[in-house]
Amino acid sequence: MDHQNSLSLHEQSSYVKLEVCGISDHELSPKLTEMGLYPGRQIQIVFKAPFGDPIAIDIEGMMLSLRLEEAALIKVKRIG
Repeated sequence: MDHQNSLSLHEQSSYVKLEVCGISDHELSPKLTEMGLYPGRQIQIVFKAPFGDPIAIDIEGMMLSLRLEEAALIKVKRIG
């Protein structure tokens, strides 16, 4: 996985269009992939709770809530 120009999802601002670059190797990685978070998928953060946990994201019309530790595993880059 090439993550040179990517940041973790939890480091991004709300309402910015993002593209998933990859998922860090972790026991939660398969779960995140099953939820639709895989390289090339376009997402957008729609809500961040105080202190950043949880984070709600829009995955092409599907809303998903992630804990901070899960969001930290997802590498993304800004698009558009």
